[in-house]
Amino acid sequence: MLVGVRLFGITPYTVLSGSMEPEYKTGSIVYVEKTDTSLLKAGDCITFRQASGLVVTHRITEVVKNGTDIAFKTKGDANSVPDEGQVPALYVIGKPLFSVPYLGYVANFVQNPPGLYIVVGGTLILLLLSFLSPTNEEEKENKANEGN
Repeated sequence: MLVGVRLFGITPYTVLSGSMEPEYKTGSIVYVEKTDTSLLKAGDCITFRQASGLVVTHRITEVVKNGTDIAFKTKGDANSVPDEGQVPALYVIGKPLFSVPYLGYVANFVQNPPGLYIVVGGTLILLLLSFLSPTNEEEKENKANEGN
C-alpha cells in the first residue's frame, strides 16, 4: 500500500493535520495521482507543495488565470479562512484519488526509529527461523528413524 502504488504513478502522502476533516482525517494516507492542472476547477481537492517545501492537500476555491499562467486559491475544509496567497500550477503535485484512515500512523511508525528497528529485526528473525526450521522431508526422515 505504501510502495507498490508508485508503480502506477500514484504517490502516498500522510495527512498531518485536521484542516481537511472530515474528508481526510488526521493520520490518513492520501493517494495522489498527477493531473493536468488545466482541467482543475473550484471544488476539486489538490495536493501541492508550498514554497517552504511542506506538502498540503486542500480544496480549490478559485481558479485564477493570468494569460497562460494558472494559479489556485485554496482552503482547508475545516479551516475558517482561506490559505494565504495562491498556488501556482507548477506547485501542484496532483489530485487525491482516495485515502486510507489511520494508515499514516503505521507508515510513520515503520519509517522512523524505533518502528524501523522493530520491522527490520522482526524480518530478520523470520528469515532466520525459516532457514533453521526443518523441511518436511527432514521431518519425515526423523520420524522414520525414531520408529526404528
